[in-house]
Amino acid sequence: MKKIIATVTVEGRFLKAVTNEGKDVSNQIDRPLRRKAAEEGLALEYDSVANSWNFASSAPNTAPAAKVELIPVDSEHEQVKEFIHNSIALKPSQLIMSDLKWKYLVRSAMRGKNIMMTGPAGTGKTIAAKTLVQALERPDFYFNLGATQDPRATLIGNTHFNKDEGTYFSESLFVKAIQTENAVILLDELSRAHPEAWNILMTVLDLNQRYLRLDEKDGSPTIKVAKGVSFIATANIGNEYTSTRRLDRALEDRFVTIEMDTLDEDGELSLLKMKFPSVNPNLLKSVAEIAAATRKELKSATAKLTNMLSTRAAVEVASLLEDGFTLSEAAEVSIYPFFSEDGGIDSERTFVKQLVQKYCVDPEAEKEEALFSEDEINSFKYAAKTKSTWANGQNS
Repeated sequence: MKKIIATVTVEGRFLKAVTNEGKDVSNQIDRPLRRKAAEEGLALEYDSVANSWNFASSAPNTAPAAKVELIPVDSEHEQVKEFIHNSIALKPSQLIMSDLKWKYLVRSAMRGKNIMMTGPAGTGKTIAAKTLVQALERPDFYFNLGATQDPRATLIGNTHFNKDEGTYFSESLFVKAIQTENAVILLDELSRAHPEAWNILMTVLDLNQRYLRLDEKDGSPTIKVAKGVSFIATANIGNEYTSTRRLDRALEDRFVTIEMDTLDEDGELSLLKMKFPSVNPNLLKSVAEIAAATRKELKSATAKLTNMLSTRAAVEVASLLEDGFTLSEAAEVSIYPFFSEDGGIDSERTFVKQLVQKYCVDPEAEKEEALFSEDEINSFKYAAKTKSTWANGQNS
């Protein structure tokens, strides 16, 4: 039976799939599958038995990725060393991380180090940690310490009571996690965690102790951390992040630190083009330019902003463009809310609106929408008039 092969091309906002017989089969193939085929230059093949489309076994432009054989954590030194330096083949192309830092991340996990991933929000700290776990095919556990209100219950367990069993203690999932050999345990948002969580983790993360104390009393039972367990924590460190705490120095010293890369404008544009091939490249360029401008302003000596547009936020804006929103509409719902309105005409939001207008290449949106609403303009005029009246009064 003749194979039915389809190739996917980008036509405006649409991902068009056409077979080797010239038939348009776009409506038969899910959009995510078409998008991946377009992004990676893969052909699709029709399976008549399963009545579905899959990637073709002999697709063009699909040279197989280099194979890296996974090895046990306790392998010989030279074997681990070779694996670390060949691990670049395990790194996904869409991960925002240099090859050097990826190798350092793999090395730290293979050597049982505690790893601290730092960097601005939206730079992919959690994604990098989860990608590592998938690449190494090791058991994994996830704990969002920034979201827990009861660190002891999350990290140790709870005491319960019922009339049949009376009082009894139930261990937390964290207790199970640290007893799982070769597990990778992700401690997300460690910088937002309650200090009690830090105190509980001190002996767990100490490579010379590696145990969890179930109670603060002397002589209370302890649980040893299993062989090969690695911990990866994420932290947003800096004054611009609300609800974060300055990490205890003793706790910081228990980690090796990997600072996530922030993409430059060209790198971010390449990422957006890869993820959203059906979106007008000029619009994606505008998104990258707006994001870069907010970061540049944040670093300036006379910064008018206390926040910036992260890569995660830029991806969300681009996804709205893919779904048919104009750039002005996307900015209204997914850019402006990040910036304060305090100060009226001198506010952060006003400054960002001016940036959007500067880089906007969406003439339809510009015709339909003014940069500011009539109410906003009137409020700015009133604020300016009040300010002028006050200044004249001071000078008289």
